[in-house]
Amino acid sequence: MRVRRLTTAIASVPLGLALGLGTAVVMPQEAQAAANAPCAKTAKACLDLSSNQAWLMSNGTVTYGPVPVTHGKPGWETPPGTFKVTRKYRHYQSKQFDAPMPYSVFFNGGIAFHQGSLREKSHGCVHLAKSAAAKFFATLKVGDQVQVVT
Repeated sequence: MRVRRLTTAIASVPLGLALGLGTAVVMPQEAQAAANAPCAKTAKACLDLSSNQAWLMSNGTVTYGPVPVTHGKPGWETPPGTFKVTRKYRHYQSKQFDAPMPYSVFFNGGIAFHQGSLREKSHGCVHLAKSAAAKFFATLKVGDQVQVVT
């Protein structure tokens, strides 16, 4: 398991090294990859369409994630680009698709991060598990930058 290997690796580092006292700490490659997101430092949320992952960020540092996502199906693709959060609704109901969209954070017209199926692709929105959707909703503010990369 990824967490167990990382915990074991960190536990085996001498305390002075783990605290970074004069010597750099080298993390396992998996932990380094998880700590990086493929978006600009200005992004508060990062979505990588090719890896089906999203992150929350602050000044270029990952604060949450990566988390798994699903996004737009053929004909309803989630477009890449840089956007701003425009509105948020804790309990949103899509009129177009007659579907609940809990924890909606809209960032590109009708496209939003929200709680949804991680097995089925969407009509352009970004589906997150309930806990991740709640975290994105609680963290992102209107005006925050969202970057979507391929």
